[in-house]
Amino acid sequence: MRALSVIALLCAFAIPIAGCGGDDDDDGGSSGGGGGQTLKIAADPSGASKFDKSSLTAKAGKVTIVMDNPSDLPHAVEVEGKGVEVSGETVTKGGVSKASAELKPGEYEFYCPVNGHKDAGMEGTLTVN
Repeated sequence: MRALSVIALLCAFAIPIAGCGGDDDDDGGSSGGGGGQTLKIAADPSGASKFDKSSLTAKAGKVTIVMDNPSDLPHAVEVEGKGVEVSGETVTKGGVSKASAELKPGEYEFYCPVNGHKDAGMEGTLTVN
């Protein structure tokens, strides 16, 4: 009888604890772990100086752009505009470059800061609402 009382007591505490918290990820999996929003892009795998997307949209707040590099050329991602300039690490094939910043509503530019890549077309627009 004592074992059943202990089990009942444990269940009484376990059920409310299991119900705490929750999945606040209602943006289709684009949130980062520390709050904010994560946007994913990739360099062109054929070696062309371009990203797979030329426009991105995010909500104001912390925004992280994560760029996968499947190309044989080194690439990075940089975000610039409205007094913000943040650059991710330059990475080679298989690497990931990340640039994060607190962004206010407006338009920003994202591009590859490796010499000549932006001028060759490796750039895009980030609209923050």
